[in-house]
Amino acid sequence: MTDSSPIRQPPGQTLLFDADDTLWENNIYFERAVAAFIAYLDHRTHSPEEVREHLNACEHATIAEHGYGLKSFRRSLVACFERLSDEPVTPAKHEQIASFTDIIADHEIELLPGVSETLPELASRHRCILVTKGDPAEQQAKLERSGLAPHFFAIEILPEKHEDAYRALAAHHVCDAPATWMIGNSPKSDVNPALAAGLNAVFIPHDFTWVLEHETVNPPTNGQRLIECERFPELTRLF
Repeated sequence: MTDSSPIRQPPGQTLLFDADDTLWENNIYFERAVAAFIAYLDHRTHSPEEVREHLNACEHATIAEHGYGLKSFRRSLVACFERLSDEPVTPAKHEQIASFTDIIADHEIELLPGVSETLPELASRHRCILVTKGDPAEQQAKLERSGLAPHFFAIEILPEKHEDAYRALAAHHVCDAPATWMIGNSPKSDVNPALAAGLNAVFIPHDFTWVLEHETVNPPTNGQRLIECERFPELTRLF
């Protein structure tokens, strides 16, 4: 159960911020690429929903072997095409499939509403650390294009965000667990593992959170706190 009557926390908290779909739009661009891929495949027997299920399975396998990021996503599209198509992936088809990801690589960083005003205010009172996952070069480039880097005390780009990763991060940055909050849109990568590691969490749902990040939000235990916000600017009422 989320905290229904949160009290504003005193200065000096440690705020761990997710990046994609918490600070800026991300998954909407991948969804557009997926839609273009499914239309291109135009499978004779599988519905678009069934094709998406196959793609999800390919992404699971690719991530396990190659991690996150645009290159991994391209591998998943090619693997899904090879699995479902009666025809081989010719160089021309491979180039066409890869082109569906161009919109992801080329788009401008679109900060979510209120982020550009809210983050500097929070950073003036608290220690803010960016905690994201994915390809380090890709994530670092997005951060630089966002203009938000000066507001962070530290940048952590992890291969995966799970309980052990949060415990290691908290130990590395000497975080006081009762005064440390993971803030993000993903139950699977932000909220649940942070709670499992003994930290607090703030859940800010996004309408287009990646399907592989969907998970039931776990209740806090042992005096931990979980707060849900509708919008990023609400954080100034909490911190």
